Amino acid sequence: MQYKVFGCKVNKYYTDRWLWSEYLSDKTGTFVASCVVTDSAKRKWVRFVKKEVENISGNGKIYISWCGAFKDGKAQDDFFNIYPDLAPYKDKVEVLDEAPAEDAEKQSLREDEKKQLHDDFVKSSNTTKPKIDLSKFKAAQKTQIYTRKYLLIQGWCDSFCTFCLTVQKRGRHYYRAAEDIIEEIREYEATGWKEVVLTGVNLSAWGLDNTHDIKNFSKDLVKNWVSGWGSKFASLLREILDNTSIPRLRISSLWPEFIDDDVIKILWEERIYPHFHFSIQSGSTNTLKSMARHYDWDFMKKLLDKTRNITREDGVEVSIGADLIVGFPGESEEDFMDTYNLVKDCRITKVHAFPFSAHTMGESVPAGKFKNQISDTIKKDRMNRLMALWDAVREEFKNAQKWKTLKVLVEKSSWNTWSGWSENYIECDESNFEIIAWKIERNSILVWKYK
Repeated sequence: MQYKVFGCKVNKYYTDRWLWSEYLSDKTGTFVASCVVTDSAKRKWVRFVKKEVENISGNGKIYISWCGAFKDGKAQDDFFNIYPDLAPYKDKVEVLDEAPAEDAEKQSLREDEKKQLHDDFVKSSNTTKPKIDLSKFKAAQKTQIYTRKYLLIQGWCDSFCTFCLTVQKRGRHYYRAAEDIIEEIREYEATGWKEVVLTGVNLSAWGLDNTHDIKNFSKDLVKNWVSGWGSKFASLLREILDNTSIPRLRISSLWPEFIDDDVIKILWEERIYPHFHFSIQSGSTNTLKSMARHYDWDFMKKLLDKTRNITREDGVEVSIGADLIVGFPGESEEDFMDTYNLVKDCRITKVHAFPFSAHTMGESVPAGKFKNQISDTIKKDRMNRLMALWDAVREEFKNAQKWKTLKVLVEKSSWNTWSGWSENYIECDESNFEIIAWKIERNSILVWKYK
């Protein structure tokens, strides 16, 4: 089956699950992972489906999942009302749940189950490490659609940020058991693969009862610190490092409010990919408050400084990424400059920015009804300025890496060309990476100099 992924890394995880699901095993067509982060994102996959449906023949269909297709994890009955452009193709389009039935059953954790999982995790960590029998893993694993493995450790969210539509689509926060996560990583590494990307909607909230109660998180943090336990997310990372040997462990987008000093300390570990991406959204305290985020400029600046100052034994310089929204309702020029200066002063080397979307296609977000909406002209101007700054910061960072020794995971290769990413998120190929080798294969790790 063909596939097309729009949106976040969680979509990539579920695309892999769906393509190997029992339900799609005997079907033909194209699987589409949809996205609703903005109206522009919606239009992209809708256009793709309208074009792709012309290539579907026989009993084939287009199977659509993820945020554009479901609500609270279940396929939306009113899908074709929300996307009337696709209504003429009802006979060739099937709307799916968030996850295949076999996955959904595993991930439906009740509140008492989550508590028991955490209690068991604490007990196992204070006594013996999780025992996982690698002999049950087969030598050959199903072919991966990506060189790296996207591994979901947490899902959904309880924080109703005023710009966000996805919280309405995904449902409430849950997390997977530590031993389940470790087992999946070890199964993956046993078959020879080298990089795992921990992903989720709000990764750093792993182990918490919800993603909204910051006051209780702070109280738990003090209690856990006194007992020597530390933050739950930091403890999970330590368990993964202690019980796996995967060479590259990458952490996907992190919400800032649950990142404490315990997490920062773990990020010094050499097996952890030194590129840390934060879901910041804005550098302005005023705008963050309107967005219903749980932090301010001062908190974010201190966190980014701590991250930037991570010093690894291998000498690799940390890179920082950020999600940012431009033109949120009421954003003044001063508010925008707070975001602009955060990128400049903290040297954010990867910017994923987009103009605020009021969401006019079928579903809406609270901020879409706020007063003082920003004009498209101003949004475009601010986006251009921000992206020009990011481009300059990025080039400065790359130039500072010249002739440093880096490790690159090869993702594509042929007899004389190859490409991949260094551990600090620089795209490398035969033109900018000096390597002497007779044969370069996909999934191999090159160690030489970035030139």
